Amino acid sequence: MLLEAGHDVIAVDLPGDDETAGLNRYAELMVDAIGSRSDVVLAAGSLGGFTAPLVCERVPVRELVLVNAMIPEPGETAGDWWAHTGAVEAREEAARAGGYGPFDVATYFLHDVDAEVAAEGEAYQRNEADVVFGSVCDFTAWPAIRIRVLVGADDRFFPIGLQRKIARDRLGVEADVLPGGHLLPVVQPRLVADYLLQTTRS
Repeated sequence: MLLEAGHDVIAVDLPGDDETAGLNRYAELMVDAIGSRSDVVLAAGSLGGFTAPLVCERVPVRELVLVNAMIPEPGETAGDWWAHTGAVEAREEAARAGGYGPFDVATYFLHDVDAEVAAEGEAYQRNEADVVFGSVCDFTAWPAIRIRVLVGADDRFFPIGLQRKIARDRLGVEADVLPGGHLLPVVQPRLVADYLLQTTRS
């Protein structure tokens, strides 16, 4: 949909399994991918929320959309984010309420993903290297641009209540909600694309 609407779409493959690549390397790759493009809408999901503010400090970005994303404070690490936000407790409480048990990839990430799509993605799965979780998110402040937070109503990894609270507390933003779990763009590609198109039109 985004391409059909005339937009240039770039999905950056970050070296998540590289033990030498931290957040600064991730940001460098994002900046290189953006190049000289202007009028950029940056969409960042999950751990990508820690790369997003670094990119915004290095290149002009018109809008930022955080999708089921970790929202850091300046100087925070992704490893510390869990304790700072109460994410583990929120996840465990949601699991008890939902009756879906302890953490595993199938239960928390793939529960609403089409089986064929999940099977196709297996070849591309890589374990995230530990180094990035100790990498400091070294930015001064969130940019003074339009920032939207999009969350999946059925996200089991980052429950909706947790995401709403973090968005309010750290960004002063009310989260928008779509049906779907943590892999929202995979589960609801058309809805997410339409959401992004709404940000570009407004």
